[in-house]
Amino acid sequence: MTEETKLQAAPETAMPTTYDPKEAEKKWYDYWLKGQYFKAGQNKDAKPYTIVIPPPNVTGMLHIGHALDFTLQDIMIRTKRMQGYDALWLPGTDHAGIATQSKVEQKLREEGQSRYDLGREKFLEKVWEWKEHYAGTIHEQWGKMGFSLDYSRERFTLDEGLSKAVREVFVRLYEKGLIYRGKYIINWDPAARTALSDIEVEYKEVQGALYHLKYQVKDSEEYIVVATTRPETMLGDTAVAVHPEDERYKHLVGKTLMLPIIGREIPIVGDEYVEKEFGTGAVKITPAHDPNDFEVGKRHDLPQVLVMDESGKMNDNAGKYQGLDRFECRKQIVADMKEQGVLLKIEEHVHQVGHSERSGAVVEPYLSTQWFVKMQPLAERAIAAQKSGQGVHFVPDRFEKTYLNWIENVRDWCISRQLWWGHRVPAWYCGDCSEIIVSREDANVCPACGGAHLKQDEDVLDTWFSSALWPFSTLGWPDQTEDLKRYYPTDLLVTGYDIIYFWVARMIFSGLEFTDRIPFKDVLMHGLVRDAEGQKMSKSLGNGVDPLEVIEKYGADAMRFMISTSSTPGQDLRFRWERVEQARNFANKIWNASRFVLMNLGDFKASDIDLSGDLGTADRWILHRLNETVRDVTRLIDTYEFGETGRLLYNFIWDDLCDWYIEFSKLSLYGSDDKAKHTTKSVLAYVLDRTQRLIHPFMPFISEEIWQHLPHEGETITLAAWPTHEARFESPDAVKEMELLMEIIRTVRNIRAEVNVPMSKKVELQIKVTSKEALSIISNNAQYVVRFCNSTDIAPSFDLAPPDKAMTGIVTGAELYLPLSGLIDIAQEITRLEKELKTLHAEVDRIEKKLSNEGFVSKAPAKVIEEEKVKLADYAEKRDKVNARLTELKG
Repeated sequence: MTEETKLQAAPETAMPTTYDPKEAEKKWYDYWLKGQYFKAGQNKDAKPYTIVIPPPNVTGMLHIGHALDFTLQDIMIRTKRMQGYDALWLPGTDHAGIATQSKVEQKLREEGQSRYDLGREKFLEKVWEWKEHYAGTIHEQWGKMGFSLDYSRERFTLDEGLSKAVREVFVRLYEKGLIYRGKYIINWDPAARTALSDIEVEYKEVQGALYHLKYQVKDSEEYIVVATTRPETMLGDTAVAVHPEDERYKHLVGKTLMLPIIGREIPIVGDEYVEKEFGTGAVKITPAHDPNDFEVGKRHDLPQVLVMDESGKMNDNAGKYQGLDRFECRKQIVADMKEQGVLLKIEEHVHQVGHSERSGAVVEPYLSTQWFVKMQPLAERAIAAQKSGQGVHFVPDRFEKTYLNWIENVRDWCISRQLWWGHRVPAWYCGDCSEIIVSREDANVCPACGGAHLKQDEDVLDTWFSSALWPFSTLGWPDQTEDLKRYYPTDLLVTGYDIIYFWVARMIFSGLEFTDRIPFKDVLMHGLVRDAEGQKMSKSLGNGVDPLEVIEKYGADAMRFMISTSSTPGQDLRFRWERVEQARNFANKIWNASRFVLMNLGDFKASDIDLSGDLGTADRWILHRLNETVRDVTRLIDTYEFGETGRLLYNFIWDDLCDWYIEFSKLSLYGSDDKAKHTTKSVLAYVLDRTQRLIHPFMPFISEEIWQHLPHEGETITLAAWPTHEARFESPDAVKEMELLMEIIRTVRNIRAEVNVPMSKKVELQIKVTSKEALSIISNNAQYVVRFCNSTDIAPSFDLAPPDKAMTGIVTGAELYLPLSGLIDIAQEITRLEKELKTLHAEVDRIEKKLSNEGFVSKAPAKVIEEEKVKLADYAEKRDKVNARLTELKG
């Protein structure tokens, strides 16, 4: 409504003029914590609902992506808590092995130290200090964002209980033969000096070169040409392979070649791995530096010559190149091969090169002794569960295909990491008999020989090994705790689509293996938060957004509402500051409307609310619209459609409640009819209370502040009952009546605006009705039409003779006339009506074409077709009336 329609409000109450997010946020979060309203398990009769938080890494502060992820979870938890569930949202953090250790090592380097200077024990003390600092920071951020976490159950992936679970899992898998130790080609990060799993490697397109090398057949003029992108690895070649049926090379299989530079003799082997048609049909075999070559080497019993050390420098097997960095060695070896005449040509070559997801270093395929999980048996069970319909429900469902595609083609998982921070591998090596002892407890005596010279494996387990157990280890597994029995399986996992392989898949097969149940029922996959231009946020681009900066500027509720309602499941979203500002304006709109209502409620109590009396059109309409909003919001939240939920809430609160009902309510609030006044107060108090409950999961702070001022029962809105759809509020007749009243008011206001007649100026409004229904509605609600059109008294009639000179508006069931009386010339009105006629012609034509389209009519539901026919009749009626009015004016 415009300023001109607002009536004088009652005296101000204790509710402040403006909303102060900073004051409210701290006050209410402290209040919630003190009241232990987030603590689960207080109502054992309630049905449990569980979410375990995806544990943020203790590497630093939370970013805007965390804010999205956790806000969506909080919306679900707050909703379910209000719906009467025993809702548990379990918090925790992840030790994040490589990432955290890298951060601490970087800090030490800045101080001129390394972890080796400190030793393992002292270094780990430093990492624990880091963890305590950032875990505390994360706690503060959780609070500032209003997350309703059960802190009494908080876990950390390295705490005692989770360590027990990790050891239990390791031992069980080892005893089943699903964990083994072996020498294989793994992904090696030379910067972090640790192994990586396949999914910790990011492949980037790199401009490189293809080097064609000449390998001379021993005691012959013949030679074989091989091509490689990594000439430095030729120092570790132990064969050249050709296809056994390749006519070019069949006569050479079994002979030897002279390895350039080194001069070592290596055999020519026949192996079907080689593609005859690809390249030269000959492949250099480097078993210690290539996974495919490793397999060829095993088949032909070839030596495995490692030519690099753990830092990516050439080792003593590299001869004169020992000590050179691998890339420096490449340059030197290319120069030497040119000089010797064995480098035939160099071609530009764009190819995919693996980089460490953590350090950014180029990953080296590297022969190393590591611990592995045999994945196929675990994967088979997860695949079977998914395909039988007993698996996890992915939202959006397209991610099920992504998940299955990976797990159906999964390779064995390298789980050991050459770090100090993490779960240490629970394996000991006997110095007396070389026995390997895998144990749940620290081993002191060798069970094989009785020796006491035992040394624990130096490595730690991949971070994701412990994270894979998170849904059940956090609830006390392997002990059969009450929490595990009550809250597992969990109900929902909310996470980004970028870690479906890292984490989601591993939790699923771990849950099935160790609990015989899927770990969660639904997985909601959200996208990344990108900047306004759609770029991924990164430090290098400087386009990251700190959620605390957003909160400082606009408040937590504005940030939460913007970020949660801007997303569609599975899609990336763009962060725009103007959208946060819009959300802040929405919060202010709610505040101002609530303040107006409260100023007019006076000492009205919850027990005074009475909706059984004589409800007017506007009363019945707003209750109907509230009822529809409750139904739709509940359904949309349950299907994780938060964007659409936000749109519905915004439209109901801003348009229906604030711009229409509150304005209509002023007539009775400032009138002399006490009974009508009480009814209006009842409706306002009831609707505003339910509105705050609906918005609470999205905007917890402002809704609590307002609710505490409203007539209410109970200690906090966080435990107030979620609104439910009530048949008693269904009133389609009120909707029809209200729509006509709103159409009349809008039309008159549009005409005023068109001819620049201010709302403060009273106008004469004549209404010719064309249906008994319109006559009844307008007559019974004449006070609203007069008040909000600011017109003289109206007398709707079938027999009204249209004035000669008037502005005209056509609404459903009636014609509106505003006599010009010098306000506008006829030519201008004719122009306006001709423009309106053109629009109505286009609408009639569009719908007629739609209804004559056999494809549409045959496929569309009957309800949709009927709705289109109703629209057509309405547009046609309006067109005919406009035509008639034009004829009158032109005549």
